[in-house]
Amino acid sequence: MCSLMSDDRKLFISSAILLVLLVPAFVWGESGKELSSGETLYVPVYSNVYSGPKANPLQLATMLSVHNVDPKNSITILRVDYYDSNGKFIESYIKKTIDLKPFAHTFFYLKEYDVRGGPGANFLVKWHAESKVNQPVVEALMLGARAGVSFTSSGRVIIEY
Repeated sequence: MCSLMSDDRKLFISSAILLVLLVPAFVWGESGKELSSGETLYVPVYSNVYSGPKANPLQLATMLSVHNVDPKNSITILRVDYYDSNGKFIESYIKKTIDLKPFAHTFFYLKEYDVRGGPGANFLVKWHAESKVNQPVVEALMLGARAGVSFTSSGRVIIEY
């Protein structure tokens, strides 16, 4: 005697199998997260990129984004410094520290016509917390609206405190 399973039962069984397979991977990934009480991050940014056979420059706007992803603790942004392609300091983007509450965000903006940094510019972002917290997510979004180009770049820890 052959009976067919109902669609609801198939969906339930498929969901249960996925849950059994995916939850351990998620839990394993989360248990490996690193906590920190402060770091300096290097974030590569590109004020222009080159395109075509003649390497025509495309000017890009940049938004440096800092997200506090700790659910319980604030973090303090101590420095946001901008450097050009040769490593020369250009500008500090904060005059006083910025406190980010849990799940809060701040950003810093470079206009599309700001070419001071060149194609290999970078930000150094220094942050601190009173206790060990989830590391913030620090990314740069580059956008060339006229050219229809956008991409991101993630921060990398270069100094741990």
